[in-house]
Amino acid sequence: MAVTRSRSIDALYDAVADYDLVLTTDSPLSLALNRRLDRPRLGRFAATPRMLASGELNPQDDRSLFLRLVNETDIRYKHAAHLLENVLGCWEETGDLRAILDYDRFDAEETRQAISVVESAESSHRDLAEYRIEDGTSVAVIGEKQFTALDKSVLPDDYDAIDPFADDEFDLPEFHVFDGPTAIVDAVVENVSPETADDVAIIMDGGGEYPALVESAFEAAGIPFYGGPGFTDDETIRTYLRLLRTAHSDSRARVSDVRPILTHLGRPPSVVDDETFLHELDHEDLRPLQEFCRTIGDYTFGETVATFEDWSGKSLDAFHEELRALGLHDDRVTSDSIDDLEFYLQSFDVPVDHDDSGVLLADATAAAYVDRPVVFSLGMDVDWTHRILDRPWIDADATDEQYLRQFQILLQNGRDQYYLVQETSAGQPVTPCLYFHDLLDDDFETIADLPHISHTRLSGDGDAGFEKEDIDVAPSEIDVVSQSSLNTFINCPRDYYFDRIVDNPDREYFQKGNLFHDYAEFYVNHPDVIEGADRSALVDLMLAEMRPYVPDVELEPLETEFEIGLDTIEQFVAADPPTDREYSHYERQEGDNFFADHFGKSIDSPITERWFENPDLGGKGKVDLIHAPDTLLDYKSGGRTSASTVVSGSDIEAISDEPDFQALLYLAHHRQEHPDERLEFVFFHVLELVDDVVAGEPDLEDALVRVTYHPMSFGTYVGSREAFDALCDGVAESNDRRKTLERLGYDAYKSFFKRHDFPETDDTDELLATEFAARFTEYAKAEVGDYVYVEDGTETALKKLVRIRGRNYFEDEVDAFEAFLDAQIDRINQYRASQFPVEEPNVDRVTHRDLIRTDDRGRLHNDD
Repeated sequence: MAVTRSRSIDALYDAVADYDLVLTTDSPLSLALNRRLDRPRLGRFAATPRMLASGELNPQDDRSLFLRLVNETDIRYKHAAHLLENVLGCWEETGDLRAILDYDRFDAEETRQAISVVESAESSHRDLAEYRIEDGTSVAVIGEKQFTALDKSVLPDDYDAIDPFADDEFDLPEFHVFDGPTAIVDAVVENVSPETADDVAIIMDGGGEYPALVESAFEAAGIPFYGGPGFTDDETIRTYLRLLRTAHSDSRARVSDVRPILTHLGRPPSVVDDETFLHELDHEDLRPLQEFCRTIGDYTFGETVATFEDWSGKSLDAFHEELRALGLHDDRVTSDSIDDLEFYLQSFDVPVDHDDSGVLLADATAAAYVDRPVVFSLGMDVDWTHRILDRPWIDADATDEQYLRQFQILLQNGRDQYYLVQETSAGQPVTPCLYFHDLLDDDFETIADLPHISHTRLSGDGDAGFEKEDIDVAPSEIDVVSQSSLNTFINCPRDYYFDRIVDNPDREYFQKGNLFHDYAEFYVNHPDVIEGADRSALVDLMLAEMRPYVPDVELEPLETEFEIGLDTIEQFVAADPPTDREYSHYERQEGDNFFADHFGKSIDSPITERWFENPDLGGKGKVDLIHAPDTLLDYKSGGRTSASTVVSGSDIEAISDEPDFQALLYLAHHRQEHPDERLEFVFFHVLELVDDVVAGEPDLEDALVRVTYHPMSFGTYVGSREAFDALCDGVAESNDRRKTLERLGYDAYKSFFKRHDFPETDDTDELLATEFAARFTEYAKAEVGDYVYVEDGTETALKKLVRIRGRNYFEDEVDAFEAFLDAQIDRINQYRASQFPVEEPNVDRVTHRDLIRTDDRGRLHNDD
């Protein structure tokens, strides 16, 4: 990979050392040449044209002219910045400030206002237009092709052009290919130390992901750097801006929205309150912030900064000055003015004092020269390509050629160059910087097509990360697990681990579900109290509990849900009253009940909210209602599912993407008190009938999902009278299945299934293709007659049996689950002694994704 060699800074200095004045458009190059002077000089030796004309080391007209323009005209911020970009850009390219008016598209009154401001203001552009080099000055010009028309206006008639390129070729080093940005930054940190920092530069896309990663890694490693964080990178200023935006954008801001603000101020709120609306939370530490947000429109910007200074204990004098320069300091805070302030801070570099020691962080599109012996280039992707504006005064081809030369020089900076890149990102190939295609003769699509060295993720040297203290304590073991924890563990053991140590916020759907649970429990305990209560008052009470979590626009439909949900609960209990009796395998676990607290009543029923903890089984849980000795019931406020979904979700052979072992676990426990009994677990979806009630056609059974446990194997069940009746019931007498079975008779049916084992399959097509199915049809024809309806009847009977299998639990399945549960508890205890792996979870079901590391393709992965 060879390109035309660029002359090093030392070589350029040797070429221009004897001149009185050296001009270049590259500011870092001019500073580097000045550092190499070996004898005192009078005046400037090397400079950019604007540096020379203005006498400033780092002239920046954009910001100062922008401030003049917005303060002297009524032009809004974004349009003012756009006008200045065009006016100054056209002036630079043409050498004429008013040339932009020659283009009809830009000849407008606001353009003329901008020209008038620029013309009257002191600026390095105006200085350059008026500057003349003294006669007799020997002038060298490095990279003349990079000079604009305005730059060239300062050149004398006689000067020497110095080509920044040599006559020979430069062999580019091999690319170092890593898995992703984190691995790249790790590699840099591994090869830089505080002692070598002054010899190192890092070139990267200033607007990309690398700067934040590099700065954070260097801070953690104690490696000094400069050229990176700017005025708006100050965490205090960013927090202040976040506060303004939160306070003014929406009165329904949640605690999670202001968590970064409160954390910065040293007042982190409880995670439990994250989903609560800020103004609804009654907490002493939050009252000043709540009042600030409520009255934000009464503040001036200066007053908001002063308030924030009081809260944070930090001085923001420089920020006060910027607000005064913008004319905002004494203005009231409005949404538009916040937009303007954020636009200004994002668009213009506000000068800050930097220590110029340590690793130099350079923007890939800012300059061509970096004066350090060791240079790391990171990423080198399409974002290293310059943006060329579509303007009539810009020669796009010539400008692209200028940027190509700049890139070519950039690649060769330093004595040692290291190109650190990634081949793919998020599973897609990374597009290399487009200039590579112009420079290299090789035909390639990705970096992997060019000479490269692949690297795996580097491991630390043992010094990085948090300090660890060995504790000689044996981990405790568990002997029971709840259904929710089991579901989480099966999906992702690491997520289960974080559930044990990290609080989760109260969410709207949890609160709504809790209210329905409490109401149902209270109604079973005190139906007389509910019957004498004002229904609308109860609904208002529930709405008040939900108000901290639900936007106002959702309160009206929520009111409808509460009204219908409460009616549905009452209708169910009235239609099928629960059996009130004691159960030895359950106990009362003390807990609050919203309605009991409101009415001042106790909860004493032995059948509501009953707790079990069964070490022999390995399970624990709370049953919402023991409806009858053979029936457990669970209230749900979410969408209705089906019995087949419940059963498939608890399959231990083919684990579901959404595992749910609640019904299976609870039935496994309940059958220990009721062995050899047919049991039922009912999911009562209290909101399932909302639409039906509105339409006037509710059927209470539609809100219930019933899953039955049969105290026998499925192989035994298929030959039972219960199975035979299930195949005949619910269809007309003329139905082929019913007609076939009734004429066959139960005894003949039982005889066949006693002599033939039902195949182990849950696929109907697979079942119908078996010899078993063929024999059943032949048997029925022999007993009933060779009729078409018999063939159809036996086929639908077998299909029905498969459906029954998929909607019910059988003894052997629950036995297998108990063994499975024992194995999972053993796994948990093993992991408690080591670490919990991530495995391959359904990511949508992972609660703590932000705490689980991902690879550079965004996939959750196991790490040590």
